[in-house]
Amino acid sequence: MDINMKIKSKSGKIGDWVFVIICLLVSVVCLLPMVNLLARSLSSTDALIRHQVYLWPKGWNLEAYATVLSDVKYIRAFFWTVFLTAVCTLVSLTMTTLCAYPLIFGGLKGRSAINIFITITMFFNAGTIPNYLLMKPLGLLNNPLVLIIPSCLSVYNMIIMRSFFYGIPDSLRESAEIDGASFFTILIKIYVPLSKPVLATLALFYAVGRWNGYSDALMYVNEPKLYPLQLLLYNILNNINSVEVATQEGFSAPGLTESLKAAIVMFSTVPILCIYPWLQKYFIHGVTLGAVKE
Repeated sequence: MDINMKIKSKSGKIGDWVFVIICLLVSVVCLLPMVNLLARSLSSTDALIRHQVYLWPKGWNLEAYATVLSDVKYIRAFFWTVFLTAVCTLVSLTMTTLCAYPLIFGGLKGRSAINIFITITMFFNAGTIPNYLLMKPLGLLNNPLVLIIPSCLSVYNMIIMRSFFYGIPDSLRESAEIDGASFFTILIKIYVPLSKPVLATLALFYAVGRWNGYSDALMYVNEPKLYPLQLLLYNILNNINSVEVATQEGFSAPGLTESLKAAIVMFSTVPILCIYPWLQKYFIHGVTLGAVKE
């Protein structure tokens, strides 16, 4: 019996080490592109032209970062995107909570039809042109609200929130109702405080989605002052590609553009990565709890 236990414990340890090694390999594969970008952004023009930069900078050069940080339009777009991300995350969490909470009540009339109607929107969309034609009469073109209202609710995230609410005992709500608590009082004082893990998880989803989003601004916004950071960088990278076409004719050197590309990507990626450590402890907990019950 002891021999069998020892064999099982050894096999378990081997399995754990195999799992750890696989996770490390996956982590390295995910980190290598970021390390390469960082190295390229800090390398000299000559090293980039000769394709000598891989995982470590060669000929340290901060000119690309100086170009990014000294330009007013970059800084303005950065702070506008930070503000937009914060507002969108707050609005989206509010809408998601208000949509998910009523759907947990069995006495809600038409609950099944509402659930079906909401779920259908996950698979069918009107398309780009009908959405544009809708935004125009609503007066949302070139309006900051066009970056907030159309994407303020994700059905997938609402389902996660609703499933999490299902996991909260009904006895808590029933006891509050007996004490005379109203519909919104129960939500604010019972459900929201108990939902911090899933709220933090969905906040991360919404924040990353808004920070990385540019397609809605590309379609609905023409004012440069309303450009989020990602759209600004998208336009800049397109202009750099145009410069590289001219480079083939001998008009300019491609080293700075390659370094500037990497610096721009790092400039737009690092801030949102800094949020992950703060929400990491809630991330897996929130998603798994939201998937326990349906």
